[in-house]
Amino acid sequence: MVAEWKKDRGERANQKWLEIRRRFELVKAHLDERARRCWLGAEALAHGRGGATVVSEACGVSHRTVEAGRREVQQAPATPGRQRRIRKPGGGSKRIAERYPGLKEELEKLVDPSTRGDPQSPLRWTCKSLRRWATELTARGFPIGADGVAKLLQDMDYSLQANRKTREGSSHPDRNAQFEHIAHTSQQFLGAAQPVISVDTKKKEAVGPFKNAGREYQPQGSPERVDMHDFGVRIDGQVQRGVPYGVYDQGRNNGWVSVGVDHDTAEFAVQTIRRWWKQMGQVTYPQAQQVLITADAGGSNGYRVRAWKSELQKLADETALEFTVCHFPPGTSKWNKIEHRMFSQITLNWRGRPLTSHEVIVNLIANTTTRTGLRIQAALDTNSYSLGVKVPDSEMKRLNIVRDAFHGEWNYTLQPRILPPALGP
Repeated sequence: MVAEWKKDRGERANQKWLEIRRRFELVKAHLDERARRCWLGAEALAHGRGGATVVSEACGVSHRTVEAGRREVQQAPATPGRQRRIRKPGGGSKRIAERYPGLKEELEKLVDPSTRGDPQSPLRWTCKSLRRWATELTARGFPIGADGVAKLLQDMDYSLQANRKTREGSSHPDRNAQFEHIAHTSQQFLGAAQPVISVDTKKKEAVGPFKNAGREYQPQGSPERVDMHDFGVRIDGQVQRGVPYGVYDQGRNNGWVSVGVDHDTAEFAVQTIRRWWKQMGQVTYPQAQQVLITADAGGSNGYRVRAWKSELQKLADETALEFTVCHFPPGTSKWNKIEHRMFSQITLNWRGRPLTSHEVIVNLIANTTTRTGLRIQAALDTNSYSLGVKVPDSEMKRLNIVRDAFHGEWNYTLQPRILPPALGP
């Protein structure tokens, strides 16, 4: 009931605001400066409490002008029947840019010295605040305050803006063709009821009572207390970190995440895929014969990583599955579906919560859900994975790999090898 009353009151206030604006647009062209001011003051008086603010916002005039008009309406004219003198056209205080020719140009030099001014500008490497600009302009013979600088920047169509990530660097000439190849291959696999998974490593997380970005509701004045410094908790001389590697099933909108405690290697990546298949994949796809993997071009599952192909070949031999891999072109990892369909939801779920242990990380990941049906299983991987493992040429020659005619380095299939039977004693 209260909500409906507030909504109704808001609608009535908005209607009043529109009516005032409509009347002002009709009469302002027929009134001189003083008559216009008196009209605004009369509207403010008619509105009652807060009328000056409402009229000011509705008509787009200064609050001071409305107040002046209200005072004039309430006062009797000094000489009845005689009009007071009205300011001549062009009268009144001049804008500061008109009083000081060259002020705008000088300000542009300070705002963007790399393109419009001197590269050696004293403000080039300092914080570009309104006060600093005002001080520098005053020193150059243009006396102005911070508020004046703000108004002048607004008149010059400047506004506060953050950096925008749009530049991706040089792109491969076949970038779009590779995207189309991935989309076409994915549709083929999904149409044949074969699993299509997206894999990647999430950002490594420090484990301990450290600040985690984001906010969550807590009793007022009782924020979660965390350490001042994020040095990392050391056990046996090693900094404790969580390494989440994820597998996202594009057809079923679910996923698996292994939280490692060691290094992010190709062996760890393939072990995560192995655990996904045993825990989720083979139950969901009992008739599966092939698996399509979409992955980034770099990292532990990069297309140049020998260990990635070698470990994936071992998995193909174990499961008798064909693993087709399609890599996204270099510099396009943000288009990998796991990034914006699973990892982003995990980040939202644990925002503002200190990741005090590996168990906390696993539980927060496993309890991440969305209204569109996302479900995630997670487990801790306590295995140790060595860095710098070399795969010899002889092992690479033994791979049963079939490369696609279109960019075989990005698109290839690892088929199970027919291994010889074990010899008896």
